[in-house]
Amino acid sequence: MTAEKTQIVLVPGFWLGEWAWEEVARSLSGQGYAVSALTLPGRGHDDPNRAVVTPQDQADAIIAALDPSAHRRVLAVHSGAAIPGTLVIDQRPELVDHVVWVDTAPSADGSAMDPDFSSEVLRLEDRYDDELAEGSMRDLTDEQLATFRERAVPEPGPVVSTPVSLTDDARHDVPSTVVCTTFPSAEFRSYAEQGVGFLKALPDYRALTYVDLPTGHWPMWSRPEELASLLAGVAAD
Repeated sequence: MTAEKTQIVLVPGFWLGEWAWEEVARSLSGQGYAVSALTLPGRGHDDPNRAVVTPQDQADAIIAALDPSAHRRVLAVHSGAAIPGTLVIDQRPELVDHVVWVDTAPSADGSAMDPDFSSEVLRLEDRYDDELAEGSMRDLTDEQLATFRERAVPEPGPVVSTPVSLTDDARHDVPSTVVCTTFPSAEFRSYAEQGVGFLKALPDYRALTYVDLPTGHWPMWSRPEELASLLAGVAAD
């Protein structure tokens, strides 16, 4: 499989736009891959519709970015982007040859990030603060943290609170790789088997691989070359 016939779509998690993938995208583009880094609906700095954007709106944007003419399409979703990402492989599984879950996991039918969330938007400072710098934000430099806080935008409230409706069992056959960063794959597997929270859908996936990349929750900044290498390896399979 030649690189130029392979598309890699990079979708950032909550609060982030395409800029978050800059280093990874540059590395993959340099290897000849067709790279599409996305800013999802509701993530623009001055998006007037932010408060009403839904998971389906974001899923539609991902579907629109996937190139049906590519010989191979890899979809990489980070963190909260797993919500629209799961809708994509449920609704259009034929468009995704491999999905990479970056420190996240596919959503379960009927689940929401926080079904009780009632605000119009979720702000970065509502979820993360300096006390987490040595956990989820491990390995980020002071400059990266400052850029994160400066460029983060509020996440649309409906994306946080709306349960996803999934209907097509074919999504479970889409080859998938889970990149485990904030805790190791052994714990991912154990928690998934116990049906814990956002990991409970993983045992239903029939072509699943786990990869360890020890760092914080944002490996596109803390381990960009390693993450790019991992994605290139998936794309080349």
